[in-house]
Amino acid sequence: MSEGKGAWNEVFGLDEDPEEERTEFFTISIVSAMYSIHPQTLRLYEREGLLLPHRSEGNRRLYSREDLRRLKIILSLTRDLGVNLAGVDIILGMRERMRTMQREVQEFVKHLQQEVMREAAQQDSRGMPIPVRMASTLLAKVKEVAR
Repeated sequence: MSEGKGAWNEVFGLDEDPEEERTEFFTISIVSAMYSIHPQTLRLYEREGLLLPHRSEGNRRLYSREDLRRLKIILSLTRDLGVNLAGVDIILGMRERMRTMQREVQEFVKHLQQEVMREAAQQDSRGMPIPVRMASTLLAKVKEVAR
């Protein structure tokens, strides 16, 4: 059961570092040895669209760190959770949509914070009090009792 939990965290961990070095590449033989899988399995994942390795000028497959992270997720899903390749495709698509939504929410929150700060600065410059709503009804009751 703990294997499944680790695989679940691996699949839905969305806090990856996008600034990680992306210049290091690995050949198919190195990757297959690293993850104890047959090179034909990597080719299958590519045919299915689950992995899209870079290509060298000589058309050799080159796997980046990002590709290796994705492969690790694929292997966790298939080995630890027993998901078939069609399910893996759906899960990876959902994961990408979740990551996109997470970025959109972060951008919205940042925009909202900027607007609140702008509004606060405008009201402060006018000498007006800044309205603040109580975040919790319990805090409002405590404030009422204190009066």
